[in-house]
Amino acid sequence: MASEIAIDHREKALALLKADADKITKLIQVQMDNLTMPQCPLYEEVLDTQMFGLSREIDFAVRLNLIDEREGKVILDTLEREMSALHEAFTKK
Repeated sequence: MASEIAIDHREKALALLKADADKITKLIQVQMDNLTMPQCPLYEEVLDTQMFGLSREIDFAVRLNLIDEREGKVILDTLEREMSALHEAFTKK
């Protein structure tokens, strides 16, 4: 019973972290679609703040043993690649 609860908490934690990552992905996609970074430095600041917040959430979940450190790293690495693609797309514009 206790292990079922732990598994449920882990699944919920991972689902919540992925949902937050999806929100950031949507922000990145909007930026990619519009490529307005220089006109809107606030948007880049929001992305950076969201990424920092998510990294803190992931760190907290890892420390509680709700997710594996590798799972958290995969989430962050994926978002960082998307942000790099955004910067690359803008510089090519």
